[in-house]
Amino acid sequence: MLLVLAPLCRQASLNPPSRCGVSLTPGPLIVFLAFDLPHSMMRLKKSIVAGGLLLAAAAGYGQVQNRAYRALLHTLLSHNVPEISVQEAAVNASQYLFLDAREAEEYEISHIARARWVGYETFNLSCLKGEDKNTPIIVYCSVGYRSEKIAEKLLAAGFQKVWNLYGGIFEWVNAGNPVYNAAGPTEEVHAYSRSWGIWLKRGKKVYGK
Repeated sequence: MLLVLAPLCRQASLNPPSRCGVSLTPGPLIVFLAFDLPHSMMRLKKSIVAGGLLLAAAAGYGQVQNRAYRALLHTLLSHNVPEISVQEAAVNASQYLFLDAREAEEYEISHIARARWVGYETFNLSCLKGEDKNTPIIVYCSVGYRSEKIAEKLLAAGFQKVWNLYGGIFEWVNAGNPVYNAAGPTEEVHAYSRSWGIWLKRGKKVYGK
């Protein structure tokens, strides 16, 4: 039996834990017992991963401004992929590749600076052909539901550093961050529908071209 000390990766660190459980980013220490039995290690690994996702979800949840929107996201999303708050994403925006998982019409109205449109219904991994599997990627949509599904596909395809933007572009704009269209900065944001648009508190709501 071996006593192991390993730093727990902070939410959305650009160096998340490797497969051996060691992080390059300083954080609080976790202590676990590593047994020689493979099935014990597998159970331990699953527990650590699940715990990490839970902590990440809690961090993103706590930074969404509107209490009712926080409650909605808590139940709407599966929280089965790493999540990043709009605050942390905005601070380090230049270090990430942003992928827009909305429909093309929504993207054309406005999007996060330098975001690459990948879509949802028509998403295909070929849009990331040649992309380094260690590229830090943030996926977003209106509120985070569609982007969570795309993030799942990216992780399953072997991409190592993928996060879902918690609260989506709605929360990005609600927090005062800029969006752009082909002409430059804009106040317009596609609000998806009248019912979902209630969660967009800032910007000029657009429901179609």
